[in-house]
Amino acid sequence: AQKVDWHQDLNDPVLRDYVSSEQFEKLLREKGIDEHTTVVFYGDKNNWWAAYAFWVFQLFGFTNAKLLDGGRIKWEQEGRPFNTEVPRLHTTSYKAPRRSDEKIRAFFQQVRDHSSAGKPLIDVRSPEEYTGQRTHMPDYPQEGTLRGGHIKGARSIPWARAANSDGSFKDATSLRAIYEQEKGLKKGDDIVAYCRIGERSSHTWFVLTYLLGYDRVRNYDGSWTEWGNAVRAPIEKGPEK
Repeated sequence: AQKVDWHQDLNDPVLRDYVSSEQFEKLLREKGIDEHTTVVFYGDKNNWWAAYAFWVFQLFGFTNAKLLDGGRIKWEQEGRPFNTEVPRLHTTSYKAPRRSDEKIRAFFQQVRDHSSAGKPLIDVRSPEEYTGQRTHMPDYPQEGTLRGGHIKGARSIPWARAANSDGSFKDATSLRAIYEQEKGLKKGDDIVAYCRIGERSSHTWFVLTYLLGYDRVRNYDGSWTEWGNAVRAPIEKGPEK
């Protein structure tokens, strides 16, 4: 396995944005990846960060990618081998296309318009974050945003509801029961998912896009750290109405 650090390797440290095409190209070349390489992502937290990295790769049109179902935890629970060797791979001549955000990424004003139009918004954070009791996940410092609550009209569907106890994804029937029968989503909906910084909502984006076949789902990576701090951005508190 090669290590890709979501923070250091994929984020621009100055712009609060993702790396440029040139930086992405350099990263993949150094990791021994080219257009013919199949990249399999895995990580902790039921693949939050793996899904996040997968989503960023899609911004650059790198479609030859997969998620390891269950991530590192399931691998460990099944007694599969680990090692500490760092592989040495040959540098490639990978050429990155220009990054394209339009289809799968949502920005602040787009989300504001989305909310005003009453289109489906999914808040994938914990129920306590949704109601405004917390501004971060339990057991984490409650900092980083001035206000607790959720974006007006957002439906509460915590990301973890899509996962089994071993971190693997639930089957399609169970997922449809949550997203469609319980929450009323349907294929063809224009959907925006958000969390705190975009990692948990990447997991939900993956579920809707790749496991349920929705083709109009965007991830709002600014999420609550942006919305909860933004001047004149309306919020709601309390349970889902």
